[in-house]
Amino acid sequence: MTESEVLEIFRETGALLEGHFLLRSGLHSSRYFQCAQVLQWPQHAERLCRALAERCAAGAQAVISPAMGGLFVGHEVARARRVRHIFVEKNPTGALELRRNFSIGRGERFLVVEDVVTRGGRVLETMQIVRAHGGEVVGVGALVDRSGGTVDFQVPFGYLLRLQVETFDAEQCPLCRKGVPLVKPGS
Repeated sequence: MTESEVLEIFRETGALLEGHFLLRSGLHSSRYFQCAQVLQWPQHAERLCRALAERCAAGAQAVISPAMGGLFVGHEVARARRVRHIFVEKNPTGALELRRNFSIGRGERFLVVEDVVTRGGRVLETMQIVRAHGGEVVGVGALVDRSGGTVDFQVPFGYLLRLQVETFDAEQCPLCRKGVPLVKPGS
């Protein structure tokens, strides 16, 4: 699957938005990937995630993803790889944690999967959780790497689409200065 095919699927399903957006990181951007719009279609979810599974590091015994964005992606990648999928989710303070009696075995090898990576904060937090429970992270995967290749997880990183999407601190945002309404579409 080529990057142009991936981009076309995102556009046709309305998953690539143009405007003025507040990202989870607090940064502003003129483009937003709302993966839920593409993942609502099982045929697209299966095709994209199967392609992602093929581009990710081999040797994982399980897949783990941060909720909410990574849930469907992690599940579909795990299905394609025929391994189990678990997830981490926010606690009341907003930090990610392992819940629901999920377990990570000592030395168990994990692939961390997310929908979109900008700075990689949730992926790094998930990696720390795996390691704190005695597991090993063998790779990371994402449908979209919007960092343009600037994020480094210190393990192999597979993705379907890599774009350098310009982001701005709120104080330097040209869209704010132009008065373009800021939208937080959710992740």
